[in-house]
Amino acid sequence: MSGYLRYVWRPVTGGRHAFPIAATKVPQIEDVEAYCGAKAPASELHDRSEVDWVRERSCMKCWRHLADKDP
Repeated sequence: MSGYLRYVWRPVTGGRHAFPIAATKVPQIEDVEAYCGAKAPASELHDRSEVDWVRERSCMKCWRHLADKDP
């Protein structure tokens, strides 16, 4: 198992979604896609507040996608 992050959870508009770690490197004016297929501006992956985390629910499609992967 790798010691590096492979995905990140981010509270973007519409839920807390899991994104490939590469999505955090995308220019902020471009869109990124979560594991469930939800799209968000890359700028929404940065500088999220604790309140954002509390307000958004975890996306169960992303959760299941990651849970079904081999460790």
